[in-house]
Amino acid sequence: MTVNDLTEIQRVKDCLLQQFHIKDLGDLKYFLGIEFSRSKAGMYMSQRKYALDILQDIGLTGARSNKFRMGQYLKLTQDDVELLKDLVKYRRLVGRLIYLTVTRPDITFFIRTLSQYIQALRKPHWDAAIRVLKYH
Repeated sequence: MTVNDLTEIQRVKDCLLQQFHIKDLGDLKYFLGIEFSRSKAGMYMSQRKYALDILQDIGLTGARSNKFRMGQYLKLTQDDVELLKDLVKYRRLVGRLIYLTVTRPDITFFIRTLSQYIQALRKPHWDAAIRVLKYH
C-alpha cells in the first residue's frame, strides 16, 4: 500500500526511527539499477542506464538498435552448430537480461528461451541474446 499523505509518511518514518537506525535519503531516484522519475501521472521506472552498462561491458556501446527482439523465423536448437567455449560470458549476459525484465516484461519470453541453452552455448544463442539486448 502507498500513501500520499505526508503526515502519515512522517509518522511511519518516526516509528521506524524509534526501532532502527535509519537515514532518510529523500525522494527515490535510483535504486538497484532502476531509475525512478515522478510526474503528475505517476511514477515511471526505467533501466536505461543498466541496459547501457550491459552494452558497454559487451563492447557494443553505440551499436545500432533492433526493432525486433529476435528474428521472426529463428529456430534455436541444441545440435546444429559447434559448442562455444565461453559459457561464463553467456550466463552473465542472460542473468543480466533476466534482471532487465523488471521494467521490460516484453522481453521475458525471449530471455526464458535463451536461458534454456545456458549449458550448451552455440553461436546462434549468443547472437540472439545480443539481438534482444539491442532491442529498443
